[in-house]
Amino acid sequence: MNIPSEFDCIRPFEPEELPAVYDRLLAEPQFQKVLAYLYPDVSLDDIAKKMHGCKTNLEFQKAFCYPFLQQLIVKLSLGCDMDAYNINIKNRYTFVSNHRDIVLDSAFLDKLLIDVGFDTTCEIAIGDNLLGQPWVRDLVRINKSFTVERALHSVEMLRASKRMSEYIHFAINVKHENVWIAQRQGRAKNSNDLTQPAILKMMAMGGEGSVIDRLCQLHIVPLSISYEFDPCDYLKAREYQLRRDVPFWKKTAEDDMESMLTGIKGFKGHIHYECAPCIDDWLQTVDQEQPKNKLFDTIAAHIDTEIHRNYRLYPCNYIALDMLQDTRMYTEHYTENDHKQFEEYMMGQLAKIDIENKDDRYLRVCLLSQYAYPAKNYMAARGEGGRFKSLLNYLPFMK
Repeated sequence: MNIPSEFDCIRPFEPEELPAVYDRLLAEPQFQKVLAYLYPDVSLDDIAKKMHGCKTNLEFQKAFCYPFLQQLIVKLSLGCDMDAYNINIKNRYTFVSNHRDIVLDSAFLDKLLIDVGFDTTCEIAIGDNLLGQPWVRDLVRINKSFTVERALHSVEMLRASKRMSEYIHFAINVKHENVWIAQRQGRAKNSNDLTQPAILKMMAMGGEGSVIDRLCQLHIVPLSISYEFDPCDYLKAREYQLRRDVPFWKKTAEDDMESMLTGIKGFKGHIHYECAPCIDDWLQTVDQEQPKNKLFDTIAAHIDTEIHRNYRLYPCNYIALDMLQDTRMYTEHYTENDHKQFEEYMMGQLAKIDIENKDDRYLRVCLLSQYAYPAKNYMAARGEGGRFKSLLNYLPFMK
């Protein structure tokens, strides 16, 4: 395919580029260690032969990524499924989702798209802060990822945002690929999933016509991702205390790597993905004469409602909400044994946090909020908001 050269610095690799990238990866000592861990009984020559047998990115995903993810689901979850009833598997979409896990949110989506009958996976927006190692950058570009350029000056950022928007439009409408992008930059550490209007503004920089026309050209589908347990919950709580107590504290590349590995290796319980209807028809009902900022806020709020109302809640979500509010309002959703097991889980996660001046009470609230917010937002989206107290009364640091 003839892809404009302006996208070369951010796009995934094309099939004709793969053989050279395979060779570059196979010669990388760090990648060889990863292969030795994943395939201890398989020679490098045999892996190289299998890789070079993959003529497209999708073939690589099916040969290497799909089996790995299936094994991960069997070993470290209680199942992973997707409800795609509201979308047409013959069409292409931009999936805008909440963001829990750095690696697995989009990886599981790729697998699930195949499972429900799509004949392709999706191109994945990934921040360049996660691509410090050249071999990692190579690997994700094989796996159909495109780069979100960050830490740029304002003029450069504007140019990069427009380029990415134009690339997403190109991927959907010319390459006929699906696209995945998180609803916000970075994960919501407290699980209060809210779409950043800036993401929508970026999307509307590409395409043609009005803002509504441009967004309709991307066929946005709000996607809800629900993990029963988040292996990184204690890392997110730790980050809250560090940000509170340490002036100018910032995450490092090592912190990101720890989060990636913890998310992959940790137990996740049940995992559920659910697609809301594509918002194209709804967008036609929006008042296009309102100020631009209000327009984007309105669209972001609609996406939020769709994501929130399609969460799958688990006993731990209701337990956390009751524990945080010191109530027993939701006992119909869990048993006493569920409550006891979740208390033990909380204690175990708290014990993993090793920092100076450890504030157990604060950290416990941080942990509970990650499980309570999905329940709070789910009930609000379904018109049950009067049943709970405002979590912000308990979480002033998370406003």
